[in-house]
Amino acid sequence: MLRRVVGKHAQLASSLAQRHASFQRQSFRPNRMQAVVGVSAVTVLAIGAIGVMLNSGTHMWLEYNLKRTKADIDSDTREWGWDLEAETWTGDPTSGGTDSALGRQGRKLVRDAWFSHHRPEKYVPMDGDDEGAEDLNMVDAVLLRTEMCLRGAIAIAEKPDIASKLHPCTLIDLLSRRASILERLGPSHLAESRKEYERAWSLLAGKGIQAARIAAKLGDINQRLGNGSDALAWWARAVQLASDGQPGTLDPTVPSTSPSSPVAQRVLVSALVSTSAYYAMARELSQAQRIEEGTLDLLRSIPPPESLASASPPQALHSLSLLHRSAILSLHLAEVLYAERIPVAECLQRLQAAATSSERVAYALVGASVRDPQQLTPSAEQPLLPSYENNPYLKKPAADLLRDARRSAADTWNLMGELTEGMGPSHRQLAFKYYQRAIFWAGRTNEEGALEAVESTLRDDWKLILRNHSRMREALEPSESK
Repeated sequence: MLRRVVGKHAQLASSLAQRHASFQRQSFRPNRMQAVVGVSAVTVLAIGAIGVMLNSGTHMWLEYNLKRTKADIDSDTREWGWDLEAETWTGDPTSGGTDSALGRQGRKLVRDAWFSHHRPEKYVPMDGDDEGAEDLNMVDAVLLRTEMCLRGAIAIAEKPDIASKLHPCTLIDLLSRRASILERLGPSHLAESRKEYERAWSLLAGKGIQAARIAAKLGDINQRLGNGSDALAWWARAVQLASDGQPGTLDPTVPSTSPSSPVAQRVLVSALVSTSAYYAMARELSQAQRIEEGTLDLLRSIPPPESLASASPPQALHSLSLLHRSAILSLHLAEVLYAERIPVAECLQRLQAAATSSERVAYALVGASVRDPQQLTPSAEQPLLPSYENNPYLKKPAADLLRDARRSAADTWNLMGELTEGMGPSHRQLAFKYYQRAIFWAGRTNEEGALEAVESTLRDDWKLILRNHSRMREALEPSESK
């Protein structure tokens, strides 16, 4: 009996041992649903980790790039003041980058603003939300997103525990940058833009060339808001600061001598051109003529380089900027003289000088010969010279200048066509020649052979130029077919 019991226990122990060994040998095999869930979880985690790494790496790249750009600035660019007109995104102006005192979140918002502004098609802030931007066009959405990031960075910079640690330039740069973005968003944002510029002006205590630039901007904004007297007062401040004059009259006056600083020359002339346009639109023709003739005389006193070919790109760009301003002033002066009923021939002479100067600027920026601009076929699509395109401080001002020179050339030739057409039927052929040149500067011929505006041409300007060109071509066709 005992033997039988012991045998049964032995058999039971052996069976349990075999089952335990079999259980240990069997591996876990998930079913299909478990496999899908596991792979999905790993994929999501991997994508999230990669996204975080890419975002952090992108911000590190921008920080490094902003510092390197500031460190690599060449002496010519600094001598001609283009570093002072470049976009600034806070931090020490000598070292670049973002201000470390803003903290991690503040610096990230500044960099988000930079990416949104410069690379909108490649970058969307990970913790930003574009609510309300769905019904806007791409440009407005980009500007709104940039403004939102800058607004957040300013809020952080104004915190008492952070404000005391910031570099003196940081808040000024942030306010100026946001004011510029608001200005571009349209009339409904101009009042807020003016407020931000005024805060930057106060932080600068109304001193220095940066204060002069802000004063000129405040003049332009007040003029757009319909505050003529305030606009004149701000332009007067800009002129006084740029020319080292003493505060005095609230009306801008042309100084007797030009400042030696290139950036001060550009700010001074810009404020005087705005003043000229305001007086002309306000029908204060004698005041406008006084500013225009005085500023043109002042520009002639500034010696140009011996040749653009021998000048460095920063010097050439400065000279071309002043030349374009003289073209705008000549255009304004021609319009004022026409309003004062001066003979059309004299007005056309002023317009001819304006058109030729604008064309010289445009041709020089793309590398075409400028000895005789009218012998060259205008083009609204030629790219900038590499010497401007590859310089981070010259690229934007050169591109803006090229766009403005093409616009002013087109507008001037179109106006010459209108004045010439008004002289009678015998002048139609010459008027059509002028319209043709305006068309070349404002548009292009597409693949279907039809005329269309280039991207940089304003819609209303193109409609006017195209209408004049088409009307004159139709008027000439019957006579040409006989």
